[in-house]
Amino acid sequence: MNTKNIETWKKPEGSTLAEWMSTRVARFEDREYDFSALKFQADFDPKYRRAQMRYMGTGATGVSGDSNTVPSENFTFSTMLLPAGCEGPLHLHIDAEEVFFMLRGSIELTIEDGSEKSVIPLSYRDLISIPPGVYRGLRNHTQEDALMCVMIGNPKPVIPTYPDDHPLSKIKR
Repeated sequence: MNTKNIETWKKPEGSTLAEWMSTRVARFEDREYDFSALKFQADFDPKYRRAQMRYMGTGATGVSGDSNTVPSENFTFSTMLLPAGCEGPLHLHIDAEEVFFMLRGSIELTIEDGSEKSVIPLSYRDLISIPPGVYRGLRNHTQEDALMCVMIGNPKPVIPTYPDDHPLSKIKR
């Protein structure tokens, strides 16, 4: 276990409980959707446009730091806005489980493991947990923006990879 991260779980000497807990609150009013976190994908093809709003840690988008988040000891937590008609490309997390929980709209989630492929529809209050090493991609096939919570089971996950034959696998970030 990374003891450096666990230190945020300890109340700093000289702090009151209220002061300490205020460092562990992430308020919606203090956040903005970050369309730049995955901009390299949208620059390649606008269908990959989506935004992240970080609450705990920075996720696996490659954002190196965000001082406006709660420290992440065991997982990251964000919301993702997937505009109508857009998609998140098929990708793989080798070091983390990823959880999607739908807050608004619906998506089709594609998973691939070896030669097996499945498409799973998700809508309001549906959740899916995808183990490490399984490819996942999402597509908003509707005319309404989709909003979901995303948790990644690693405080500092490795940046995901794409299948070798996917065009994004050749792009430098």
